[in-house]
Amino acid sequence: MDSDTKGDSSMSAGAVEVEPMPGYVDLITRASTVMFGALRDCSACGLELSKRTLLDNAYITWTEIVLFFFCAFLWTQIRRGLTECLFKPLAQWCRLLPKDAAKMPESAWKLVFYTMSWSYSTYLLFFTSYNFFHNPPSVFYDWKSGMSVPTDIAIAYLIQGSFYGHSIYATVYMDAWRKDSAVMVVHHVITLALIGFSYAFRYHNIGILVLFLHDINDIQLEFTKLNVYLKSRGGGYYLLNDVLSNMGSVSFSITWFWFRLYWFPLKVLYATCVSSIQTVPNIPFYFFFNALLLALLLMNIYWFLFIVVFVVKVLKMKEVNDVREYEEEDGNGTKTAAGLLKEPQAESHGDDDDAGHHNSAQGKHVQNGITKEKHL
Repeated sequence: MDSDTKGDSSMSAGAVEVEPMPGYVDLITRASTVMFGALRDCSACGLELSKRTLLDNAYITWTEIVLFFFCAFLWTQIRRGLTECLFKPLAQWCRLLPKDAAKMPESAWKLVFYTMSWSYSTYLLFFTSYNFFHNPPSVFYDWKSGMSVPTDIAIAYLIQGSFYGHSIYATVYMDAWRKDSAVMVVHHVITLALIGFSYAFRYHNIGILVLFLHDINDIQLEFTKLNVYLKSRGGGYYLLNDVLSNMGSVSFSITWFWFRLYWFPLKVLYATCVSSIQTVPNIPFYFFFNALLLALLLMNIYWFLFIVVFVVKVLKMKEVNDVREYEEEDGNGTKTAAGLLKEPQAESHGDDDDAGHHNSAQGKHVQNGITKEKHL
């Protein structure tokens, strides 16, 4: 966290004509051409060159490393404090179902953090002089090894890096275990490696753009989960939370594709694969960073498959679950879905129950054969 002065890159970027965003075909053809060309020209590539490049270009202090571990520990303690003093009492006050009350604190915590972190990255990209979102290749303009990191970006890196350090611990020891939890741990490790190495090698400009494009989906996901938990509480059914959960699901699906599968490859990957080496020949760890970003893209595609399955279930008017959840056995040994995004399909109990969903005359909502009071 070296300087209060913004880097030269943000100053010069405004004076340079903005490059048009490529299409998928242009990304694949140009990125593959540039990367294969760089690999062919790298006659000295190997472990010895990597070690020398690491020693010559990585800049990080012991103070920054200590701050990282301290803040990661601090996030864990803040989460535990908020869970015990706020989230659990709130779940009790709302009279959530036991399984929902157990999961609600995790979603509430993540919603609070991601809303804060995404708001800050949005501020940096759209309310300061940084032009990285509108002109991604500008992240490498005037790049220099060991250049100072602006304080506002360094703060964002400390917040995000320490949070993902905390998240590795939290996924294993604090969160509910799901089908994709192992992939989530890998995601956190890769994200932390990207954050740490991009800071040390002064690729912080592109890092802010990557964080901005990913955090918004986490806000929508946790918002949707909370409304799923809140729509069935205290023996009643709340239509407003049901509507909000459906709206959140639709918004989450659209923005996941738009931010992570459209803007992320066409803005970030094009800049790192093509623009970086054109702007800075022999840029350090070109293949390493692009391999990590490509792995991140593959995980985004992997999770998008879950979203597609979820949307198909909604379109077929079937039971909607978080398809990442493991199944649990009920008291009769029958397997039931333990979904986070769950809207159980009401069972029909004859012609008197309005197709098994609602009893409009009595203001009731039938869910899994249980009649609940219906509220707005």
